[in-house]
Amino acid sequence: MLDFILVGGGIVGVSTAWQLKQRYPDAQVLLVEKEERMARHQTGRNSGVIHAGVYYAPGSLKADFCRRGAVITFNFCREHGLPVEQCGKLLVATDAQEVHRLAALEERCRQNRIRTIRLSREELKQREPHIEGLAALFVPTTGITDYARITATMARQFAALGGRVRTGRPVTAIREEQGGVRVTIGGKTLRTRYLVACGGLMADRLARMMHIDIDFQIIPFRGEYYALSKPFEHRFNHLIYPIPDPDLPFLGVHLTRMIDGRVTVGPNAVLGWKREGYGAVNLDPVDILEMLRFPGFWKVIGAHLSSGLGEMRDSLLRSGYLKRVQKYCPAVRLSDLRPYPTGIRAQAVLRDGALVHDFLFAESERSLHVCNAPSPAATSAIPIGEYICEKLGEKFLL
Repeated sequence: MLDFILVGGGIVGVSTAWQLKQRYPDAQVLLVEKEERMARHQTGRNSGVIHAGVYYAPGSLKADFCRRGAVITFNFCREHGLPVEQCGKLLVATDAQEVHRLAALEERCRQNRIRTIRLSREELKQREPHIEGLAALFVPTTGITDYARITATMARQFAALGGRVRTGRPVTAIREEQGGVRVTIGGKTLRTRYLVACGGLMADRLARMMHIDIDFQIIPFRGEYYALSKPFEHRFNHLIYPIPDPDLPFLGVHLTRMIDGRVTVGPNAVLGWKREGYGAVNLDPVDILEMLRFPGFWKVIGAHLSSGLGEMRDSLLRSGYLKRVQKYCPAVRLSDLRPYPTGIRAQAVLRDGALVHDFLFAESERSLHVCNAPSPAATSAIPIGEYICEKLGEKFLL
């Protein structure tokens, strides 16, 4: 009988396992990942940004986790010698409507206690000579790092404390019973007092394995990136973001200085037809049928049909994608967009078609499931793990 089994080797699952072992040194904790190594999905396929928390509703879990998580992430990287840079980001307004939206974002930052500096067109040009805009908001507490390396460091620390790690072992069945949970992992059944599931793209399926009553489904959205050609690698001093449309769920195509020196453009948000579809052609009959049978899928498609078609068009035609970048960086040309790995966002959608924007949890007597961990989950991973540990502590200490 184990004390805890953690399912999911992304940064949230690993952070939780590491913190559980610190809190309960004598507990038997097993971390299970179906891939051969950690951080193969959302954690290892994002832009590496340490977010400040600009966009999130005051009082939400997102706002709280992100603000605290940014400070903790910077400190963790410095303590363990991991690559990190606090380069700051610029939110660039290119027309009158965006200038108005910029003011609303500035007020939200004030409410979330995030320091910002308003820049005029001239001040923007001084900071970023290759960027065009009427005004900008500078957020100095934004940074960049490598979340896969952070995850690997946490996993090593977890193992050093006596935690057990099993990779390449998919979970195929979970059954809660009196006094514990039976988990079938790679053909072998184990018993644990408590289960924590941080399944990302498979979060809903793990919950349904336990017959937990959920009213959402994970809908995958492909985030397609390009890397800019080498001449752009030293042109930017900050991360460059457009002003997002508040009626749309995603932030728009932005320029990101990666920690390895490259500059990426992206991501867009294209409906995915395969939950783990990272290639050029991605179709999975099981994933497709599951989406088509879910009422929330049709409702969210209907609500965002126009923007969704635009995303698909610009995915197929790089010229459309390029226009989004040229809006604030006209120097970029089509030949500057080079291939770069795609990511998949696990978006929880409710049965009524509403997108879940905040963190979402579900639980039973012996389990806790992280059902929706949207961006900034990587930035927030340590506070999320702390939150889960506190909820488990209420059960574990009984």
